[in-house]
Amino acid sequence: METRAEPASLETLPGSRPLLEIRGLRTYFYTESGVGKAVDGVDLDVREGEVLGLVGESGSGKSTIGRLLVGLIPPTKGEIDLFGEPITGKAGHRHLSRVRRRLQFVFQDPHGSLNPRMRVDDCIAEPLDIAGGLSRKARADRVLELLEIVGLPRSSADRYPHEFSGGQRQRIGIARALALRPEFIVCDEPVSALDVSMQAQIINLLLDLQERFGLSYLFIAHDLAVVRSIARRVAVMYAGSMVEQGPKGEIYRAPRHPYTQALLDAVPRPDPERQRKPTLSGEIPSILNPLPGCAFAVRCPMAIGRCRSERPMPREIAAGHLVACHLA
Repeated sequence: METRAEPASLETLPGSRPLLEIRGLRTYFYTESGVGKAVDGVDLDVREGEVLGLVGESGSGKSTIGRLLVGLIPPTKGEIDLFGEPITGKAGHRHLSRVRRRLQFVFQDPHGSLNPRMRVDDCIAEPLDIAGGLSRKARADRVLELLEIVGLPRSSADRYPHEFSGGQRQRIGIARALALRPEFIVCDEPVSALDVSMQAQIINLLLDLQERFGLSYLFIAHDLAVVRSIARRVAVMYAGSMVEQGPKGEIYRAPRHPYTQALLDAVPRPDPERQRKPTLSGEIPSILNPLPGCAFAVRCPMAIGRCRSERPMPREIAAGHLVACHLA
C-alpha cells in the first residue's frame, strides 16, 4: 500500500495543547457470568494537530475507547477531558453536548453507517440539520462543497449510498464528519473494509484533510502497516489495557513489549525471504473475570512467574516511550 509522504504538520509539537486527556479510564460490563473489563485503567493523550494510532487485535478494547469519547457508552471510572473540560459525569455530558461540532466520528463500515433510504445530500447534511441555522441554499452549497473536498462529483448528491463503491461510501462518511468543521475526528477502523488500493486512497485523503484543516485524529486500527502510513505516535492495546505507547519510529524500530513485537512480525512483507515467522498464537483471553498478573502472560513466550502474579504498570523507558512489561 503506497501513501504519500506525511506533512511536517503531523509532528506533535512540544507546545501544542492537549485536545484529549484520558486518565485511569475503565469500562466494565456486568453479566451473569461475571464482570467484563473492556477497558481497564487506560491513560491516553491526543494533542492539537496530532494523529495518534490506536492498535490492537479484535477484542482489545480500542473501539470501546472511541465509543466512550462520543458518548455512545458511559465509562465506569476514570476521567476524560475533551478540549480542556471533563466529559464524564453529569456536568461532563453537558460539556459533550456543547462540543459536538468539534468532535466527529468516521465509522468502520461505510455501508452500514449510511441510511440506504436517504440520498447522499441528506446523509451528508444530517449534522447540519441537527445543528440548525442554515438556509436551504446554504445547506445545499455546503453539501456540494463537501463532496468536492472528499473527491466526489457534485452529481453524487442526488444518488443513494448503494450506487457507490465501498471507497466512495467511505468518502461520503468522511464528508459527513467534516460537515460541522470539527477539530478532532475519531476514525474507527476506517479502511479495514476496503481493498488495499482503496485503503491508500482513503489514507491519503485523511492526510490531505489533516494538513488542510489542521485536524487531529484518533486513528483506530488492527493493522500496524496501515497505522504506520498515517500516525506519528502509536498506542498498543491488549485485553483492555495499554501495553506500549511511543513515537512511531521507536515503536516500529525497537518495540519493547512482546505483544507489539508479535504484531510487527505478523505484518506481511513484499519479499517472502524477509517475511518473519509469526510468533503469536492463541487468542485474547476473555475479559470476564481476568486472571491476575499480565493479561498477555498466557501467550507470551518470555513470561516468567512474576508476569503471572503481578500486573505490570506502564513505565517510561525513553522520552515519550512507555511500556507495561516487567521484562522491558
